[in-house]
Amino acid sequence: MNTRTLLVFSFLFVSYLLWQAWMDDQNRAHHQPQPAQTAATPGQLADVADVPDARQATGSADLPATTMDNDHSARLIEVQTDVLNLKLDLNGGSIVYADLPAFPVAADQPDVPFVLLDHSDQLFYVSQNGLISPEGGAPTHKTPFQTEQDNYRLGDADALTVELHWQGDGLAVTKRYRFERGSYVIHSEQVVRNTGDQPRTLSAYQQFQRTAPKPHDTFSYSDTSRYSFVGAGIYNPEEHFVKLPLDEMADEPLKASFAQGWGAMLQLHFFTAWIPPAEEVWHYSTRVIPGTEPRYLLTEVSEPRQLAPGEETVFQSRLFAGPKLQNVLPEVADGLELVVDYGMFTIFAKPLFHVLDFFHSLVGNWGWAIVLLTLSLKLAFFKLSEAQYRSMARMRQMQPRIEAIKQRYAEDRQRLNEAMMKLYKEEKINPLGGCLPMLVQIPVFIALYWVLLESVELRQAHFILWLQDLSSPDPYYVLPALNGLFMYLTQRLSPTMGTDPMQQKVMQAMPLVFSVMFAFFQSGLVLYWTVNSGLSLLQQWVITRRLEQKPA
Repeated sequence: MNTRTLLVFSFLFVSYLLWQAWMDDQNRAHHQPQPAQTAATPGQLADVADVPDARQATGSADLPATTMDNDHSARLIEVQTDVLNLKLDLNGGSIVYADLPAFPVAADQPDVPFVLLDHSDQLFYVSQNGLISPEGGAPTHKTPFQTEQDNYRLGDADALTVELHWQGDGLAVTKRYRFERGSYVIHSEQVVRNTGDQPRTLSAYQQFQRTAPKPHDTFSYSDTSRYSFVGAGIYNPEEHFVKLPLDEMADEPLKASFAQGWGAMLQLHFFTAWIPPAEEVWHYSTRVIPGTEPRYLLTEVSEPRQLAPGEETVFQSRLFAGPKLQNVLPEVADGLELVVDYGMFTIFAKPLFHVLDFFHSLVGNWGWAIVLLTLSLKLAFFKLSEAQYRSMARMRQMQPRIEAIKQRYAEDRQRLNEAMMKLYKEEKINPLGGCLPMLVQIPVFIALYWVLLESVELRQAHFILWLQDLSSPDPYYVLPALNGLFMYLTQRLSPTMGTDPMQQKVMQAMPLVFSVMFAFFQSGLVLYWTVNSGLSLLQQWVITRRLEQKPA
């Protein structure tokens, strides 16, 4: 691709990024939460109206406030599997902490796992479930449970089961979590037995409750979380996937009822989802509990069940808490792969990821997979690029004649244009030959940008030597400098087309300008562009040499 084409392309891409940043800042300013008179602190679960009302199964705003004052930090049990480290609060059996040991928080901190769920002052994001009954007395996610031990380990076993028990008000409840080796799916059961002498009506509920992530004070092209979606999403077979950002929950709450669906809380690279049995109808809703740090809730409530005295029933569901692994999610539930959010470029980004994934399966390295992808794209558009470079080489040969025409008709712009067009027609030169290759590469480039940002598979992916994280900028600026060198050499092969001295100076500065700009982009993206530039330079040099060896 010649320098002018690259300049136009890069202007469009940077304009797109600046537009996104501006929209992000506008949304933050518009939806800035207002302080309320009564606010719940992040680590406190007491006195918050977050328990669904059994009288309204869709979880409407008519919610009773709870008054149970729990000591949240003193009743935690630990659960450890090969892929999850969890903490469960015995006050309700909520999962109030989850980290992922296979996913470090940063490439330079390999022993510090990424924390997905937590109940600290820095991050409040928990998973809860419980029971509701119009007769009252059902255990919620605030009710104290009992367990036989305070520490559970998967060890060498293939599965681990954790049971919590509660009894009272004519009900006996066992809350059971089952974990499997290598899986981020947690199987949940609420086993309920009516121990009283009166019939009971019960519904199960499950929900996520969180505060908004802390805002970023600085702008960075490589700061993926700034652009990534954070909020709730629900899936059903008819409407497919509907997303609602956190800052729109108060104005546009979701409410829906359906079977064969699920609800999720989404963020960059990771997510949580409650997945009920596909054959059951559940009621989904979102709501906001106001405060200095508002609580955002996504709640799912089952259809009520009648329980005669002595009868037992089991409310089942699955909780996914982990990474957005695109080859795993379709096997967990229908439509779960939709949590990977490539935005408006999904139509290009998803196929691009699958091609990258295929190459990765062959070479075992995401960096070399990007190189193979670039080579494949160059081969796919070889003829298109060849026509472009042949046209450019012919223009290079015609440069003396072009200069002569410009000098002859320097005072007559119309005759100059006519003479130039006649020359192009006679020599079969297309001065716009670089536009089509540029248009082809724009969606590929931006789609790859989103694949590198959103695909957890490429998060902190190692390439070679100094490139330890393809989703972060090149720490030693080797790739940006190499790309600048390729741009400079491409300029030397490209015709100047008679530009004035000032324009020529601007074009000569472009390799340095783009080297500086690419220093802030993800190294995986710069790797793609550098390999593409190198291959284009080689192709252009070969074609130019062949044509220069022929008489003009």
